[in-house]
Amino acid sequence: MNKRIVRGVTPRSNANSLKPFPKKHILIIGGIVIAVIGLMLTLSSEDVQLKHSEKSLIIDAYQLPSEDSVLTVSSDIKNIKKQKVNKSSIDADTSDLTSKLGEWHIVKIKNGDNLSTIFTKQGLGSDVVHSIVSTSKLGKLLSKIRPQEILEFRINKIGELTQLRYIKSKVKSIFFSKTNSGYKAELIRLEPQTRIAYSHGEIDSSLFVTSQRIGLPDRLTMKLAIIFGWDIDFVQDIRSGDSFNLIYEEKYLNDEKLRDGNILAATFSNQGKTYTAVRYTDSKGEASYYTPSGKSMKKAFLRTPVDFSRISSRYNPHRLHPVFKTKRPHRGVDYAAPTNTPIKAAGDGKVKFAGWQRGYGNVVYIQHPGNIVTVYAHQRRILKGLKKGHQVKQGKIIGYVGQTGWATGPHLHYEFRLNGSHRNPVTVKLPDASPINKQEMARFKKSSQKILAHLEYASKTLLAQK
Repeated sequence: MNKRIVRGVTPRSNANSLKPFPKKHILIIGGIVIAVIGLMLTLSSEDVQLKHSEKSLIIDAYQLPSEDSVLTVSSDIKNIKKQKVNKSSIDADTSDLTSKLGEWHIVKIKNGDNLSTIFTKQGLGSDVVHSIVSTSKLGKLLSKIRPQEILEFRINKIGELTQLRYIKSKVKSIFFSKTNSGYKAELIRLEPQTRIAYSHGEIDSSLFVTSQRIGLPDRLTMKLAIIFGWDIDFVQDIRSGDSFNLIYEEKYLNDEKLRDGNILAATFSNQGKTYTAVRYTDSKGEASYYTPSGKSMKKAFLRTPVDFSRISSRYNPHRLHPVFKTKRPHRGVDYAAPTNTPIKAAGDGKVKFAGWQRGYGNVVYIQHPGNIVTVYAHQRRILKGLKKGHQVKQGKIIGYVGQTGWATGPHLHYEFRLNGSHRNPVTVKLPDASPINKQEMARFKKSSQKILAHLEYASKTLLAQK
């Protein structure tokens, strides 16, 4: 074998080639070589580990660990670090998988579609439908498919259904996979990202008109009205110049907004007085709204138990009766509202009476703690099944607006009685609901202070930009 001779260097064995170097230099060179090799092995190991992690993220979304399992997958896909991928290897794997499992066929459910006809169009018999539907409780959901939902079929070369995706929404789907004994089912939920948004409005006519002008969704406007509804009458009390601030959740999936979440904190300034509310979830997982000091924003009673258009007759001990034209006390408030408007229980309690009374027509009496009774008269109909002795919760529908009894038009006649005496429902001081208990107070303070600081910062930032 010919050997290339480099001028000035005499070829010699590997062992002899180190002889001209001092022993100290040889040791240094050897150390450097070992360090370099070690570094290369480390980098290689890290690269393998990263690739393995990336592979796990992909695989985990499709593993079927049980007959009927639930998998929650984070939607924050963009935060995954990009790794070097062997494209040719992936293409080969994908090709092998497609060859084995088949191509995907996408079907969007239309009006009039049913499971049997959809499967038939894919060349699948009733036995396959039965096998899928009888998989588990998840399989039975297929019989309730709705228009706009999506079914994705994967059928191999011999006509077998190897996989099926039932996409119910952008965040919820059911994945079926063929096994030796039938099919496995898995419920997959994508967890949306939560982002915090801020909104501010100054009232010019009404809360709803202002909310629409600034682009606040109706759903959040309703929530805002409910939160402060025990302190503010949004029909009677709102004035031009009132204002509100709120921070709330927005739910996103891969930068696409899905929906609005909860209001986290809000302030409402009404006629010079500012009310503040913060959302808190206690250690039992129950959420409600409180003042910064821990008092419940809710009262033990709703101020108005019906969504009304106007007060047609106020509390008046000296009123002239509209039917009999005689002086008779009006010991309640009449809320004019369209027929069949739902009537809600003003507070938690027990039904004392539900039926017909001569002047009141269809009427419900509810006994509450603290020797309080509320009365709901002239109903078109009482909620079916509501009877004496039934427990009701605040806000539960108990009947519907009508004009039964001595009434000249559809309205709710509402009374508030304390210790047997009539009180004006509009002005009576309502008892508070339960505040934060002592065991929760430290946790509440820590949580609420952080949220309220966020709200204050957002408010000041907006003010500075004006």
